Amino acid sequence: MRIIEQSIIAKNPQKKSEDGIVVTDDFIAVIDGSTSKTDRRYSLFKSNGRYAMSLVAGVLRKAPKDMTCHQFCLKASRAIAKQYKKSQLQHLLEHPEERLTASCIVFSRLRREVWLVGDCQCLIGGTLYDNPKPYEQQLAERRAKIIFESPMPHDHFLTNDTARAAIIPFMLEAMKQQNKTYAVIDGFPIPEQHVPIITLDFQPWEIVLASDGYPVLCPTLEESEAKLAHQRANDPLNIGEFKATKGFMAGFNSFDDRAYIRFQV
Repeated sequence: MRIIEQSIIAKNPQKKSEDGIVVTDDFIAVIDGSTSKTDRRYSLFKSNGRYAMSLVAGVLRKAPKDMTCHQFCLKASRAIAKQYKKSQLQHLLEHPEERLTASCIVFSRLRREVWLVGDCQCLIGGTLYDNPKPYEQQLAERRAKIIFESPMPHDHFLTNDTARAAIIPFMLEAMKQQNKTYAVIDGFPIPEQHVPIITLDFQPWEIVLASDGYPVLCPTLEESEAKLAHQRANDPLNIGEFKATKGFMAGFNSFDDRAYIRFQV
């Protein structure tokens, strides 16, 4: 495996990214820790998203080279589950929005497989593969409709995104399907029928792994960043052709943390 380029950039320049990259002799991964939508905290020193990301990263750094996707799902789930008290389990079963949560995309060198656990994306030989949350687009459409119908000028939403606040209750409701109709790593059993596995042959491949912080994933980091800059310049609220549940808030680097790694195998 030869790394060509990689980058991690936090959406908020005042905070550390909840996205991470892991590179070992046997695995390359991008991990996207989910930003908390409630007040429950599991670490005094890290946000829930960054803490979840670091726990999953620890699993990959210690993983045996022949680890399967199934074994990874079990190990990563256990790493998160260890952070929960037994007395919390019933409550967390009913309230997925309060769990430590991460998505992860992993390349296994030995198995020549790419595993997509949750909302992540990759390019393999120029072909895009992704695994978005099933409710995301519907909620993005709802947010865009609120903004278009609002009497407030669009610039208002770049400093006070009341349209996102309006969809949060619907987002929390949709999250009750977490690890039922879609997969994430959150300490509860992962429905592996919702974890795509892409198997590569033994010819040389160029691969890009990335979090969902890139609305358009391109074969190079420069092109991907240029597409992101174009999106910000032309539609900073993300309510046009590309719709998202949040926009480019004033003073932020982007609408989401982003991680990108390109390599050859």
